[in-house]
Amino acid sequence: MFGNKITFSLAMIVMLAGLSGCVTTNIDKTDNLQHVQNAEYKLDTGDSVRLIVFGHEKLSGEFGIGSSGKVSFPLILETQVSGLTVKELEDYITNELSPQYLLDPKVSIEVLSYRDVYILGEVRTPGKYPYIPNMTVQKAVAIAGGYTYRAKEKTAEITRQSQGEITTKIIGAKSMILPGDTLVINRKWF
Repeated sequence: MFGNKITFSLAMIVMLAGLSGCVTTNIDKTDNLQHVQNAEYKLDTGDSVRLIVFGHEKLSGEFGIGSSGKVSFPLILETQVSGLTVKELEDYITNELSPQYLLDPKVSIEVLSYRDVYILGEVRTPGKYPYIPNMTVQKAVAIAGGYTYRAKEKTAEITRQSQGEITTKIIGAKSMILPGDTLVINRKWF
């Protein structure tokens, strides 16, 4: 009787070990901290920026990027901003102002607020949260009240829109997330 229980237990362990080898997690190993920090942030709908034209306060101001991805700047009017980096936008505005309006404009762009992130699944308070620079999966979960007791704590599912393409992948808990990402903490089964 005792031997049958041991045999059954060993059989279950072997079966579960075999099943765990069949499951692919598809964790993106390239999504490390340094890779994300070196990436150039692309502006998009939902971001807001501060434009400073040094010595010209009337041309400076705070601007939100609308649903069309455009912003109306003084003198330049409607500009397609979505998809540009901060540096590209600074160069564009400098070129538009010079020499037609200003001889040697000094332009600075600062991102005031980023697109919100969505944290869903096995967290205590799922919902929409403001993005904080250098946010990791762990920090996002902490903002959402922490994991539930059913949560997979080592991985998360992330959905990201980049260059008009939407991708979903599994990432590690220490991976960086970007503005506009949707993060799903999945349920563990064992």
